[in-house]
Amino acid sequence: MELEDAFRAVGEFGPYQRRAVGLLVLLQLYMAGQAMLLVLVGASPDFLVDQTAAGPGGVRFTEDLDSIVTEWSLVQDEAYKVSLAGSLFFAGVLVGNIVFGPLSDSIGRRPVFLTVLFFEVLFGFLTAVAPSYEMFALSRLLVGLMNGGMGLVCFALTQEYVGRSYWAMTGTMSNCAFAVGIALFGLLGFCVRPWRTLAATTNSPGVLFFLLAVVLPESPRWLYSQGRVDEAEEILRYVAMRNGCPASNLKLRRADPALQRKGGGGLLRLVSNPVLRWRTMLLMFTWYACSLVYYGLTLGAGTTSGSRYGNVVMYGLVELPAYPLCMYFINKPWAGRRRSTAGFLCLAGASCLCTVILPEDSGALINSRSLALMGKLLVSAAFNVVYIYTAELYPTSIRNAGLGVCSMACRVGGILAPFVPSMRVVHSSLPFTVFCLSGLTAGCLTLLLPETLGSPPGETLEPPPLDPASGRVLHPKVPAHQHMIQDHYDIL
Repeated sequence: MELEDAFRAVGEFGPYQRRAVGLLVLLQLYMAGQAMLLVLVGASPDFLVDQTAAGPGGVRFTEDLDSIVTEWSLVQDEAYKVSLAGSLFFAGVLVGNIVFGPLSDSIGRRPVFLTVLFFEVLFGFLTAVAPSYEMFALSRLLVGLMNGGMGLVCFALTQEYVGRSYWAMTGTMSNCAFAVGIALFGLLGFCVRPWRTLAATTNSPGVLFFLLAVVLPESPRWLYSQGRVDEAEEILRYVAMRNGCPASNLKLRRADPALQRKGGGGLLRLVSNPVLRWRTMLLMFTWYACSLVYYGLTLGAGTTSGSRYGNVVMYGLVELPAYPLCMYFINKPWAGRRRSTAGFLCLAGASCLCTVILPEDSGALINSRSLALMGKLLVSAAFNVVYIYTAELYPTSIRNAGLGVCSMACRVGGILAPFVPSMRVVHSSLPFTVFCLSGLTAGCLTLLLPETLGSPPGETLEPPPLDPASGRVLHPKVPAHQHMIQDHYDIL
């Protein structure tokens, strides 16, 4: 039988898959804490400078705050080191995307996932005990490196453990958990003030997650894409048993092993296949724009007055309404994945445009601050959809390679985002103009991609059977990416 038929036979989202996916979704809480750590650990209090004293001894902090800024006097000429530590984290994430995405396509999801989770926890504790700023910065780079790989593989597993009809739901659950994790980190920071204790407390749940994750199986979709059909059948039978619907006679269709191995070429296949190459270029810009607008708006909103802990909570919770919107729109035939992504990005860009026009504190309900938050909500929705959309646009054999390349572009946007607000020195409206143009451009380019709603997923790059007379796809269950490939050559 076909792989999707096998998932329907064993249960597309049975009790066993709910527990496995639940663990991976809860892991997003841990990942959110690591991503947001520097917001509180690197908080800078007000300070006074004694002009008669030289060096750090001349700085007196006026707020009782324990952070890396107060411990290592990262102010004035040393203030850039806080932002540098954040940039090093995202640079590590970028490299992790490049390295671990294709690696998990080659050697498997499970070994890469467990390895990067183990080392992220280890380097996370190194952050908490770092004796100097240099060691702290190095630990953030290494945590980011592992975080980039784990995020990719974790997301792929939440998709590949379940039937295709549940991909949108599991992807949305992961992103929703990340937003909740941001809010919970704000609450934790309020309760745990010393920065070393906060770093250790934030990292500690990773130990429990690693112990629980050891029992997770390999992805049956990845095994099938590699031609290891017997192992895929064994895991599916185990899932069926745990779901209470035994399928001892389950047999998957055997594809040509040579073609399956050919489909596992990772990055090379993304470049050599003209359709996948064009698709990857469009997706890379979309991911870049999502990241640039998302983190840029977050940094801009972070300048609002009030409790820094309350602000972290609020900017996490503001994303939550985006996910029910996603679940509603992406499953509607008139919206689907493509139009939903394009619509959310264009509306986020329009919100940024209106932010330029309206005053910040006009006293009205609709002002520049509320529109900036609306922009973040909308770009969060676009971010959520593009994760799901990208996973569906690539066949299993190169899915993590595709996600890795797109995430790499995403991290470039994250690295550049902190520099956009500094454009205010040129003109006050320039940062939001950049966000507006990025969102609108990415939204329009997304419309050039094919729709995946209702199309069966691709497992390998095996060519579909064709009608000898018309040359068109003959098999009714051919993967969506192969429809696109056929359409491409028809156009040529």
